[in-house]
Amino acid sequence: MTETPLDGAKLSKLDIDAAEGKGKTVLYLAYGSNLCNETFRGKRGIRPLSQVNVLVPSLRLTFNLPGIPYYEPCFGNSALRVAGDEEEGEDYHKDTWQKGMVGCVYEVTPTDYTHIIATEGGGASYQDILVDCYPLASDTETVPERPTSLPFKAHTLFAPLSDETRLSRPDPSYAQPSARYLKLITDGAAELGLPMEYQVYLNEIRSYTITSTRQMIGQKLVLGVWWPIIFAFFAISTRLQDKNGKLPKWVGVLMGWLFMGMWTSYDGLWKNVFGDGERTEGDEEDAGKLLGLGSEKKSKFRTDQSSWKRGTDEENRLTRD
Repeated sequence: MTETPLDGAKLSKLDIDAAEGKGKTVLYLAYGSNLCNETFRGKRGIRPLSQVNVLVPSLRLTFNLPGIPYYEPCFGNSALRVAGDEEEGEDYHKDTWQKGMVGCVYEVTPTDYTHIIATEGGGASYQDILVDCYPLASDTETVPERPTSLPFKAHTLFAPLSDETRLSRPDPSYAQPSARYLKLITDGAAELGLPMEYQVYLNEIRSYTITSTRQMIGQKLVLGVWWPIIFAFFAISTRLQDKNGKLPKWVGVLMGWLFMGMWTSYDGLWKNVFGDGERTEGDEEDAGKLLGLGSEKKSKFRTDQSSWKRGTDEENRLTRD
């Protein structure tokens, strides 16, 4: 509970080696794609020493980080949660969760944590903050309104939209994440055994889906114009990272201007010509087809969801009786 945020710019290789020599570790809260083994252990090569599922009442999951129009419209982020500021969305399920952030805290080595920062933009995309985490029992099916377990502090990566160098959209709740990105989160939630109530919420978030030929053309053109530039920029950025994976501040500013240019061109040209590249056109009419799940997985999840709901209904009935 006395931990302080880590400033990657002030950590040297000697500091990290000294910390590891003393057996020190870092508690890292994951809430997005890092919940998934494919990303965390596979792509990033992290080997956590231990882990526990948690509830973080002070934060909420958002999808307000702009990505690439028509391809990856947005990515997951954390936002400060203020009591009473969450209203149920009438037409978009992702804004309906009101119990705080549910995630997993991994215990990792200092070296692995610096690698996590490096693979998440080298400190240019997020900043390190500390949050109070409340452990969830392994057999928890629902998320408590008010946790009763003893809290501990963990580090997590936070991207404040108030940052002047950060691109933000006019309506942060408008964009839908891609089916690919959502699958990483829902797969991770299932692998970790997060409460079924939370899994139901995640699996009902609608993904961005191209529904017209002109959108498909728009995707190919946007990727053809902007992807080589973005790819080249990230390749150069990798070479500019220091031994801790930290990027110079000016790289983050330049990255912000790059994405701002892409989204400005989208607002002024691409959207008018090729249609919506952030949210599925007509998704309210066909929401059932936009979960981004394969038929086999969708069938299995619905079976698990129905079993959980029947159990919850029975529990509530017994409680009333």
